[in-house]
Amino acid sequence: MKKLLPIIMLLVGSGAGVGAGIFLRPAPVEEAIADAATDADEYEAAETVSSGDANEKEGPADGMEYVRLPNQFVVPLVEDERISALVVMSLSMEVALGSTENILEMEPKLRDGFLRVLFDHASIGGFDGAFINNENLDVVRRKLRDVGKGVMGSDIVNDVLIFEIARQDY
Repeated sequence: MKKLLPIIMLLVGSGAGVGAGIFLRPAPVEEAIADAATDADEYEAAETVSSGDANEKEGPADGMEYVRLPNQFVVPLVEDERISALVVMSLSMEVALGSTENILEMEPKLRDGFLRVLFDHASIGGFDGAFINNENLDVVRRKLRDVGKGVMGSDIVNDVLIFEIARQDY
């Protein structure tokens, strides 16, 4: 009996630990992204209904077109003087019709400004934790849009869109 009691206690404790680990495990990333997308869709649907724009079409605004910037943006996240993660983003711009060539000619200057915004956002911890929530991404979009309008002019650039975003931790 003296030898059996510690073994039983070990099995019960291990079982409780495994059960707690399974119960308290965070949701998988795919589920979190799907939940965020569903919440965003519900928010947009509610906003559309409340503003009375139920017939608004998808796609660029009238007189606008999308220009996808050819290369991704890579932003290193630094902790304790070493790179702890990388954030990779693809951006598109909503611009006036016929401005595609102008955007691609000014791409180096646009990339420089966009990278400054992304590096500043990374340095204040904007890509830590739940970085894909709407508030964080809206801040980045607004700053990127301001840079795009500053470089190209507000009559050419309407918006900057985050096409893809991913984070790789090391």
